[in-house]
Amino acid sequence: MTPSETKSIVTLSLLAAFVDGEKHERERAEIKRIAEGLSQADGLNLPTLYQDVLMKRVSLASVAGELKSPESRQLAYEMAVCVCDADGTQSQAERMFLADVRTSLGLDASAAAFSQQAEDIAAVPVAAAATAAGTAVAAATSAPKTPDTAELDKSILNASILNGALELLPETLSTMAIIPLQMKLVYRIGKSYGYELDSGHIKDFLATVGVGLTSQYLEQAGRKLLGGLLGKVGGGLLRGLGNQAVSSGMSFASTYALGHVAKRYYAGGRTLSTQMLKDAFSGVVKEGQSLQTQYLPAIQEKARTLDAGKVLSLVRGA
Repeated sequence: MTPSETKSIVTLSLLAAFVDGEKHERERAEIKRIAEGLSQADGLNLPTLYQDVLMKRVSLASVAGELKSPESRQLAYEMAVCVCDADGTQSQAERMFLADVRTSLGLDASAAAFSQQAEDIAAVPVAAAATAAGTAVAAATSAPKTPDTAELDKSILNASILNGALELLPETLSTMAIIPLQMKLVYRIGKSYGYELDSGHIKDFLATVGVGLTSQYLEQAGRKLLGGLLGKVGGGLLRGLGNQAVSSGMSFASTYALGHVAKRYYAGGRTLSTQMLKDAFSGVVKEGQSLQTQYLPAIQEKARTLDAGKVLSLVRGA
């Protein structure tokens, strides 16, 4: 893939991130931070791209014109779809935008089928009997108030290893699956302490600790893309799976931190302040990053067993 094509894919992803015009200021700040961070390592002037998108100095037509190969056009579309679905199912504005993208890139019906796959993943409820979306109620349930903390720790570690493994896979849907799996982990932890959480409450919790949904997807996929690692490669696994340069391991660390901070939060009756949650998350992320090397063999082995074609089943069954 040429540098121009890579730049265009990132630009299209940023266009997708802001197409609905409803991003919270904290999410915009996270996206800006990611653009600045990625540019330092990969030689692209992403802060300028970010400003160009916000100021509407770039157009879909100009971006599409830079994508010459069928592979780059398909990957650009897939990333745009996943950006739109990262924070939930597509809005009307996002659906219209993606239809324009398909037309501009000259994609066939298989592109629409990919969009449906992404929608299916985004629509999976956090639990089989999830409460109505948008109520953000955390009501007491019959779940035990003093769960087996060793079992919780084990489930957090297993979820972290799984998400670390998904980060090693090249397919865009594999990257997208990380967010709903993190939400399901928080749901299970809350329930174990007697709270029945809906998706709205969990999204608020993630945002409070500093995990934006759209920005997290952009960071995960952006690092893989700019490293030349995102796309369809032979064998269904990332080239050089044994080489840790492949991945920053941030999915392992962020999942590990979300799990342990959620455990503290719900065990303590949801009394931690916003700043305490942010500080706790930041500290546990560092702990997760230090543990990632220790668990890298398990992450790599898990990646070898994953079937990227069954991501939806994986999310549903988690």
